[in-house]
Amino acid sequence: MIAVAVLAGVVGGSYAGLSRSGGLERDLDPAGLTPLAVAALALVFRRSAPLPAGVVAVVAGFTYYGLRYPGVFAAAPALIAIYTLATLGRRRAAIVLAGALAFGVYLLIALSHTDPSPGDGFQWISGWLVAIVVVGEVVRSRRAYLLEVERRLAEAEHTKEEAALRRAGDERLWIAQELHDTLTHSISVINVQVGVAMHLIDRDPEQTREALAAIKESGHDAMRELRATLGVLRQADEGPEAGLALLPRLVTRAEAVGLPVTLVRNGEPRRLPEQVDRAAYRILQESFTNVLRHAGAARVTVTTEYRPDMIVLCVEDDGASAAVAEGDGMGVIGMRERAVAVGGSLTAGRRPEGGFAVRAELPLPGRDR
Repeated sequence: MIAVAVLAGVVGGSYAGLSRSGGLERDLDPAGLTPLAVAALALVFRRSAPLPAGVVAVVAGFTYYGLRYPGVFAAAPALIAIYTLATLGRRRAAIVLAGALAFGVYLLIALSHTDPSPGDGFQWISGWLVAIVVVGEVVRSRRAYLLEVERRLAEAEHTKEEAALRRAGDERLWIAQELHDTLTHSISVINVQVGVAMHLIDRDPEQTREALAAIKESGHDAMRELRATLGVLRQADEGPEAGLALLPRLVTRAEAVGLPVTLVRNGEPRRLPEQVDRAAYRILQESFTNVLRHAGAARVTVTTEYRPDMIVLCVEDDGASAAVAEGDGMGVIGMRERAVAVGGSLTAGRRPEGGFAVRAELPLPGRDR
């Protein structure tokens, strides 16, 4: 369509005598239409073969002017071809073709027997060529800028989707860890108390009553922590946050089911960052759960050591059997993930003298190591 439109405009303008090239001109005849048609039809290939199309358009235009046919419209296909080269990033080729066309035109003017008159079209050929190359470069830069903006927007959208998926995965992991730590601990305590109640229901009703009261309290605590976890999901505050402030209650609950606990504290206690405080409590809670489920009759020693740069937690038991080896079980994996999430580390395994030990080192942000 562009080629046909250019051909019609060039032929019509040349026949109408709308401009002069300067110098002597002959009447346009069928032979003169040939270079005009060739130059215009070359534009059909300006996208697939821009350089050959530009060379053909420039040569055809130079031939037309060399035969002294009228008008300057024969330069239009060459200008369009040069513009296309510039927009495609072929700057050097566009400049070379523009220079070749300008040189040919001014050579014809120099060889002409008459000087060009003011207003002749050839006097403006250099300005047209420079302008068309500059416009082509501006259009190319604009297109490249828009493509880069679109690419960055698409990349940002992709990155945003990945971040959303990662956050969703982290939230699911957090929910699973919270529910695992809360429910398994409470259910383990309830299970032990149920065993005690069933064993003593006939022989010692008073102690059975105490066991049932402990079951009720454990169920209440489990519901409270579950509501608190769900409250976080609903952006509501329905209970106290888990932290080392609840450690005495954890020890009392363990002792209520017959698990002797020795609590050792080294260093000066201080307020911990929320994430570190929660991770410390959950690690201790899961350690108690593992002792109740796997260690059998045992004595537990819990050590909390406050250092300038970290808090160290150590839970040791002297159970006859330690069924959870290092790296085994979801409980140990969950504890290690909690420690790593706050930049710390956790080790768990059998003690040489018997029993099981869990040691966690949780760094305190903002303090020099």
